[in-house]
Amino acid sequence: MSTTQLHTIAIAGNPNSGKTTVFNALTGLQQKVGNYPGVTVEKKTGQMTLPSGTVEVVDLPGLYSLNPKSIDEQVAFDVLTGREKGTAMPDGVVVVIDASNLERNLFLFTQIMDLEIPTILALNMMDVVERRHIQVDLDKLSATLGVPVVPLIAKKGKGIEELKAAIQHLNQQIPPKRQWNLHPEVESACESLTKWFAEHTNLKPGACFSQALYILTNDSALELWGGKTSELRERVFQLRESLKSQEVNWKSAEITGRYTWVRGICQETLRYEVGMTPHKSDKLDQVLIHPVAGPLIFIGMMALVFQSIYSWASFPMDIIDGFFGWLSGIIHGVLPEGVLQGLIVDGVIGGVGNVVIFLPQILLLFFFLALLEDSGYMPRAALMMDGVMRKFGLQGKAVVPLLSSFACAIPGIMATRTIENQRDRLLTILIAPLMSCSARMPVYVIFIGTFIPNQRVLGIFTVAGLTLLGMYLTGIVAAILMAILFRKWLVKGEAPAMIIELPSYRLPSLKSALILMWVQSRAFLVNAGTIILTLTIVLWALATYPQVEQYSVDYPTQIRVLTDQLPAAANPDQLAMQIQQLEAQQAAEDLAHSFAGRLGKVIEPVIEPLGYDWKLGVGIIAAFAAREVMVSTLGTIYSIGDADEESTDLREHLRQDYSTLTAVSVMVFFVLACQCMSTLAVVRRETGSWKWPLFMFGYMSVLAYIGALVVYQGGQLLGWGG
Repeated sequence: MSTTQLHTIAIAGNPNSGKTTVFNALTGLQQKVGNYPGVTVEKKTGQMTLPSGTVEVVDLPGLYSLNPKSIDEQVAFDVLTGREKGTAMPDGVVVVIDASNLERNLFLFTQIMDLEIPTILALNMMDVVERRHIQVDLDKLSATLGVPVVPLIAKKGKGIEELKAAIQHLNQQIPPKRQWNLHPEVESACESLTKWFAEHTNLKPGACFSQALYILTNDSALELWGGKTSELRERVFQLRESLKSQEVNWKSAEITGRYTWVRGICQETLRYEVGMTPHKSDKLDQVLIHPVAGPLIFIGMMALVFQSIYSWASFPMDIIDGFFGWLSGIIHGVLPEGVLQGLIVDGVIGGVGNVVIFLPQILLLFFFLALLEDSGYMPRAALMMDGVMRKFGLQGKAVVPLLSSFACAIPGIMATRTIENQRDRLLTILIAPLMSCSARMPVYVIFIGTFIPNQRVLGIFTVAGLTLLGMYLTGIVAAILMAILFRKWLVKGEAPAMIIELPSYRLPSLKSALILMWVQSRAFLVNAGTIILTLTIVLWALATYPQVEQYSVDYPTQIRVLTDQLPAAANPDQLAMQIQQLEAQQAAEDLAHSFAGRLGKVIEPVIEPLGYDWKLGVGIIAAFAAREVMVSTLGTIYSIGDADEESTDLREHLRQDYSTLTAVSVMVFFVLACQCMSTLAVVRRETGSWKWPLFMFGYMSVLAYIGALVVYQGGQLLGWGG
């Protein structure tokens, strides 16, 4: 019996077992979200306060088995056996299972039991058990398994205090021992391999047996042990040949042994009411996953989510934008003109604003995702869409992140956390920014409004509207092609078959949804926000330095003279306009003289084949802060001042300098390019490495250049003008 201080516990369970709801109930808002080192698996930890002190709680990835066939399962096994760097081996485990699916969920419990770690079995969703008229003999179940059994209705908070009390005494518990049996010959083979692991690794006895059984019964398992695999492989092959000669089925030995024992337990501890009618989930499924009605309902639900991200978030985003604009005005009035004012207003305040502006979209997205997931609908939606998405090398769960990316790639990329398979998740992340987000709209509007006629087509469409549709379709087609290409060459292999559990429908927990919103938004602000703020300051410096030593006209003096005349002027509005024009001309010279302006002129020979000049080059560079900045940057270059996509003066300047073909080339470039530092920051956070955001920026830049080149040069060859 252990009497050591309890420091860390892990929460384990199948997907849709309510594991995360239990984690939220135990830790509240005291949570941290990150990634495990070197992988895209989310690491979620929290603090739980007990009478004996504070305990760290680790929420393991949802998994069906401890046999590491995926990165999630490998991480879970490594955490439970103390092999995961940066994560302490837990002193105990709470295994959360869906009590209404006891037999299937107990399979994972038997694997954790083999590790000989102090364990608690949390029987969640006891309300579902009661509605289905299933009786569970809790005392008998606890005595048979040799661990405390705590009934829960986690979404209502029922049983949480009892669970905390059980955790309080977890360090006094005798670790459970394996009770299920293997075929005698397989048992003997496992003992031989267990000795090898005990001699050659630092795994504990239970983990040695677990790995021995896994390696004996799974061909892919040998590769997990690096340079030691040659010796292991020879020994495993000898044992397998011996079992084969004795006509022992070693491949199914584990599943047969575990489920035989689990079925016996269920027969002893469960009682079902005779003549039960189909439960409500079956009736709802007749409609919600119907071949015709199901997809229509899904499209309607996604339209609601999309509308919320695209439109409902606009009001709070406008408030945030207005607040930072007001704050910048205050600083302008307090600090004198100069470097310090520019750094604080355009660098720091602008950078913080660039971070906070995304919060409404992120909050709304994760709120809806939490409700859909917690209700049991999301797995069904993924299953419905899997057939369509699989044709493009994706899986069904990719549809929600990709649709969300039409509003903004940032919440869309964060939504890929619902995809358990890490290769599928990475593939979805890499193509999500190709969906035309709302930030591209100002660029589309200014160039379509300037160059594309608004004449009718077929009586109901317009050329301008069809051009806008074409931009969206270009992004979709590019995403499909890149998904197929990446699946073949980068994330190799077919999309794995989707094996997914369809849980019972249930009312989602509002508390869990709100906690998820809080945790994910805080993680975005802390992690991605730091990168965005840094890049914003860097871009400000590029657009500010070196400063002009001597202007072509003495703008400061002229502005000061006109400002002094303003109070007594007969026509102050005209005088104010002259001041604005001088300030705009000064800003244009500042930008042209800056590193950003010089870089635009340096890259002019490279972008000239696309139909661009240095002015568009500077706009593209500035748009890396945010795509919509392209428009205001062009306004600065043309000495118009604070121009937007509706500016008639800016449109007139563009019309004089560029052709329709150049306009289409620019729009295609913006469809395909990753002109968004915030997106790259989020990809860095989600993948845990700079490798993938840099790869994304590189491949999308090449794709954008080729796309714009084909449009412009192809158009010229066809005689459409340059």
